[in-house]
Order: sequence, then structure tokens, then C-alpha cells
Amino acid sequence: MFWTSWFLAVFAVILAWPVPLILARARWTARSPFTAMVLWQAIALAGGLSMIGAMLVFGLVPLGGNLISGLKSLLGIMLGRSSGAQLEFWHAFALSAAALLFAHLVFTLLLTSARIRKQRRRHREMLELLSSPATGRPGTVVINHDVPVAYCLPGGSRSITVLSDGLMNLLEPDELRAVLIHENAHLTQHHHLLLWAFAGWRSALPWLPTSRLAQRSVNALIEMLADDVALRTVDRATLIKAIALVASGPARLPASELVDGGGDRIDTPETTSARLGRLLNPAPALPGPVRTLVLAGSVLLLAVPTALLTVPGLLG
Repeated sequence: MFWTSWFLAVFAVILAWPVPLILARARWTARSPFTAMVLWQAIALAGGLSMIGAMLVFGLVPLGGNLISGLKSLLGIMLGRSSGAQLEFWHAFALSAAALLFAHLVFTLLLTSARIRKQRRRHREMLELLSSPATGRPGTVVINHDVPVAYCLPGGSRSITVLSDGLMNLLEPDELRAVLIHENAHLTQHHHLLLWAFAGWRSALPWLPTSRLAQRSVNALIEMLADDVALRTVDRATLIKAIALVASGPARLPASELVDGGGDRIDTPETTSARLGRLLNPAPALPGPVRTLVLAGSVLLLAVPTALLTVPGLLG
């Protein structure tokens, strides 16, 4: 298991530093947002699994020839059935670090979820006071504000899309339809769940380049995915104009009024620029064989640490 722990450690470092830097700068991701999204998720999961797994396996080296036997021996020590004399300081330290990191990640995810739920609940209560239902548009409310604003507030059966008077007065009917389709795509494709996971990951490991780059990239990718859904109904020029007009709103809102629809999604100027650039200079979709290759690579990224941790004696 000694070599397994070192391989996992090296694998974790690669997924934490060079790989995210390369992927964040890649141009092909805009040609296939879904494929890129899957790859980001695989990098995050495989990196976390490798990081924890490396420390866990190293700590269990004196207790067994594989993970299962090592965990059984560790359980025996914890229950007082056997002595832990064979555990040296660094092995005990590695086991403690693995347990603490795992607990930290889980706790931070739960804490992030609670924070976002609280923000959404307060936001919904505010909307009940300041908004009115949009005529002829179920699940849509309108706030009285001259600045063009549009966002969605996830909440299962209570999900709503929020528009401003300024936006509805500014957009043509087709442009408004493009905005509504875009926001509805975020809800139907459950993009808020992805953002919650990556927001929690960044909160847990803010010093890790992967967490920062992944959150920023995933935020842009979900906007592109929603744009693609809108393009099935409206033409490209209409969507471009709608994006530009909507983007003109938040920049003029006072900081106290700038909201992100529940604390987990903000369409930044960088994201808007990437969306508009993608629509103004459309590139052909990533070829099917290339998408298949990337998706297979994503599966392989997850399979490597999983196999090393579960298959006895794979690296020794």
C-alpha cells in the first residue's frame, strides 16, 4: 500500500494544480459546455478522493496489505481489541489528517447548503413583499425597478423567475422570451446543485487553485448551457441583444441591491463577455469522437483512485 499512497498523492497534486490551470484556459470548453462540465466534476471528485485516499492508505500501511484489511485492523484498535503499537507517529498523523479533511469537506458542504437555503428563504420573503405575479406567466414575478434585472430563485415546486419592470419595458417580446427560456433552463437542469457543490468545495479549500478556477468556470458553463437551450427557440441575434441589455442592469444597481438569486449564482462581466464572444463568433461544436474521448477520460479520472483504493494489491 506504500506505493499506492504515493501514487494517489502525486495524482492529487496533478489534479489540484496543472490540470485545472490548463482546463480553465482551454478554448474548446465553450464548444461543448456539457462535456467540460462533466470533466470539471470528475477532476473535483477524483482530486478529493485521491487527496483523502493518499493519507488514509499511508496511515494504514502498518495495519494490512490492502485498504479493507487495514481498516479492519484500525477498527480493532479503536475498539480496544488489539494494540496500536505498530502505528508510528506519521501513520497516526496521516490517519487523523484524512479523517479531519473528510469531516471538514462534509461539514463545509452542509454549512454552505444551510447558508444558501437561508439566503433563498430571506430572498423569497422579500420578493413576497416587493413583487407581483407576472400576468400570463406562471412562476414569474415582477419587481418595481427601472434597471433591467432577470434571475431565477430555485426552490423545487416553489421555484420562480424574477423580472424587473425596467427589463420588461426595455426588451422586445422575442428578447423577453429568450430571457425567460434561459432562466427556466437553469431551473429545469438544476444548475443550482452544481453551484452549491463547487461553492462548498471552494469554501472548504479556498487555497486550492482547483476550487477557485472550477467555480468560476462552472458558473460560465451553466450560462452557456442555458444559452444553448434558448437558441433552440429564438435566433442568435435576439439572444445576443437580450444578454447585452440584461447585462447593462446589475452594473448600475447599488451594491446593496445587487442580488444573485439565492447566494449561489452571479453573472459576472467576465461570464457575460465569454457568452457574447461565443455567440458573436460561433465555433463548430466539438466533434462527437472528441466529446466521447473527453467523457471517457472523465470516467477514467474517477476510476483510477477508486480502483487503487478498492482493488487489493493493485500497486502494492
